[in-house]
Amino acid sequence: MENRLIFTVSELTRQIKDSLETLFPNIWVEGEISNLRTPSSGHHYFTLKDSQSQIRAVMFRSQQRTLEFTAEDGLRVICRGRVNVYEPRGEYQLLVETMEPKGKGALQLAFEQLKKKLQEEGLFDADKKRPLPFLPERIAIITSPTGAALRDIIKILNRRFPNREILIVPVKVQGDEAPDEIIQALRTVNNLQAADVIMVTRGGGSLEDLWAFNQERVARAIFESAIPVISAIGHEIDFTIADFVADLRAPTPSAAAELVVRDKRELKHTLSQYGIRLGNALSNYFEQQKNNIRYLSRQLKDPAKIIVNYQLQCDDLHLRLVKTVPRIIRQKKAAISHFADVILVRSPRTAMANSRTKIFYLTRTLHSQAEAIRERNGSSLKNCFARLNDLNPLNILNRGYSITRLLPSGQLVKAARQLHAGDTVDVKLGEGEAYCIVDKVVL
Repeated sequence: MENRLIFTVSELTRQIKDSLETLFPNIWVEGEISNLRTPSSGHHYFTLKDSQSQIRAVMFRSQQRTLEFTAEDGLRVICRGRVNVYEPRGEYQLLVETMEPKGKGALQLAFEQLKKKLQEEGLFDADKKRPLPFLPERIAIITSPTGAALRDIIKILNRRFPNREILIVPVKVQGDEAPDEIIQALRTVNNLQAADVIMVTRGGGSLEDLWAFNQERVARAIFESAIPVISAIGHEIDFTIADFVADLRAPTPSAAAELVVRDKRELKHTLSQYGIRLGNALSNYFEQQKNNIRYLSRQLKDPAKIIVNYQLQCDDLHLRLVKTVPRIIRQKKAAISHFADVILVRSPRTAMANSRTKIFYLTRTLHSQAEAIRERNGSSLKNCFARLNDLNPLNILNRGYSITRLLPSGQLVKAARQLHAGDTVDVKLGEGEAYCIVDKVVL
């Protein structure tokens, strides 16, 4: 029998694993992320695919610290890693160590992703922006103490409105430590209530130089500030996440200095103009009031004449009252006397006496008429009885007549043709009756 080389599944899998991991220790793979899932461990498990094939991939949590963007389904990326075989299932996968987006830069993609996320949460909404104080007494500037932007800001502030209290909070504005220092500076100024307005600023630079102001935690710290925040980062064409979250975005640090305080000379000029306008308005107002008083004084009548007129009216009304009251009293007395007579005539006792008399006469009349009716109806009844008695068939029988009925039908016999010889008849007499048999019928 020929000798055969037989592997166990584990042995074969292990040899494949060794071969693949040795052959592909460090490779770059381009593909589209799909089926991305991130369990509680924080590791990314996903599939890299193109139009014809796909490969499983995993990026451990420790490797994700270098990512400047967020991995998501549908994103085309270039991954660097090594091929690994997971022996329990015999599957090969790519262990990703670094990842960068295909086409668009990682920082730009991260910027757009964070901007969309915070915008959906409402951190950019206009109704959440706080108004700046009209003329702040204390201004906190969070920036690098060595930057040229700070010198420009101080120069403009002192020129526009001297003697404003300026608090410089030095921080790093670039590098890994910059975000934490900016956040701490914002919280310190808020906790101490050390300023009326906060300026977060730095000079221009590349996207990488400005990246500290594109961090989510920095944006949230600005949004949570109880003190209004002005963002003045980079040049006019530069935009950061901090610009969108801040209460006011200035195109440059110098522009921020001009926005935060008003020009003292302009304010004085404005106040002077307001003073002139106020003086003119008051002068016009007082002149108008004087004219009104003069007009009203001409319209106002002599109070003594008004009082005399009222006195005359009172005297006239008094005389009319003295004459009218007795007349009214006489009229009322006459009316009362008339109503007393009417009440006497219509007294209930008088009415009851009249009613009793009427009832007495009506009762007598009723009895008389009832007696007459009874006598009249009695005579009629006697006549009816007499006539009824005359028409009684029994009385006719007493006079010799009889009633004959054919038996057994009981038919009354009125003519001889109803009978035949041998028929049995019942003959009703005045007293009693007889049953007879017909012997002969004569028509």
